[in-house]
Amino acid sequence: MGLTQTGLAKLGGLSRATVNQIENGAVNDLSLVRAARLLSVLGLTVNVSSPRSKHALKTKVAAKSPALELAARTSSVSYAIPLPARQLRDALVSGTAPARFEPHVATLLDEAPVSLLAAVVEQVHTEKNVTRAQLWKHLRAMAKSLKSDREIWK
Repeated sequence: MGLTQTGLAKLGGLSRATVNQIENGAVNDLSLVRAARLLSVLGLTVNVSSPRSKHALKTKVAAKSPALELAARTSSVSYAIPLPARQLRDALVSGTAPARFEPHVATLLDEAPVSLLAAVVEQVHTEKNVTRAQLWKHLRAMAKSLKSDREIWK
C-alpha cells in the first residue's frame, strides 16, 4: 500500500515501534483488538470460525459481488451517470481517472472502506496481472491528483 511504519501506526492507533516489531516478527504480545485495528487499516479482517471445507469456502467467495462492480456502484451513488466497472478498472491500471468520472473516483478514494479498495486491488491484480504495489501507487497518485484529504493517501 506504500504506507510507512509511522503512517500505518498512526492510522492503526499503535506506536511505530510496535509496527516495526510486527513487521520483523519480534512482537511479544499483540492483543486481538490491536491486531484487528491494524488489519482494518490494511483492508483485512480477523475471523474466528469453525473449520469449513474447501468447497464451502469456494462457494462463498463465488457468491460475492465482484469488488470492482461494488466499488463502481459505491462511487456512483450521488451521480446521474454511473461509473462503469471497466472504466474504473482501466483507471486503476493506467493511474488516470477519465475526466468525466473524476468526481466518482474522488468519492471512492475519499469514502470507500479500505477493505473494498483492497478487494478491488486484488481483483484487478488477478484479472490484469498488474502488481498490487503498482495499483496502490496508482490509487495514491489519483488521490493526490484529485486532492483527497483522506489520511491513508498522505
